[in-house]
Amino acid sequence: MNFTEIANNRQSCRAYNSEREVEQEKLNAILESARLSPSACNGQPYHITVCKGESAEKVAKATQGLGMNKFATQAPVVLVISEMPYVKSAALGAKVKHNDYRSIDIGILSAYITAEATAQGLSTCILGWLDDPKIREICDLSGQVRLVITLGYAKDDDKLRDKKRKDMDELVSFIE
Repeated sequence: MNFTEIANNRQSCRAYNSEREVEQEKLNAILESARLSPSACNGQPYHITVCKGESAEKVAKATQGLGMNKFATQAPVVLVISEMPYVKSAALGAKVKHNDYRSIDIGILSAYITAEATAQGLSTCILGWLDDPKIREICDLSGQVRLVITLGYAKDDDKLRDKKRKDMDELVSFIE
């Protein structure tokens, strides 16, 4: 599968097959792609906590406030992305340029994770609605939880939906 095929096939899954486990070799491939993702000054200012079983269920429930993300408890694997300190050079750049490189790096990391998961035949959903203090407690984390990514096999009836995206001319400008 080339990258355009991955982009066309990846969607936010909201119906996981909770009976089907994620194979360790596929999880390892996803984590290796995450490890290789680019970041400011190669600092990788994040940590990935892999949750399975009871811990996955507890984290998933901590994303369900006000009725959100009800599907999350179906996912057999939940990845918690927490923020870590910058390396010195990235911290200096962030301060001088008034730019939040950690957020950018975490976004890139998430793209690599979700793309590799799709290439492995798995489905994902990136969740930003979460109870940070609760997930920190569950996972024994000191850094702020920025995202949770559910991971697993989609149910057979979770078919690929049409993508609703802006037209190219609305999204892209060319200048010379």
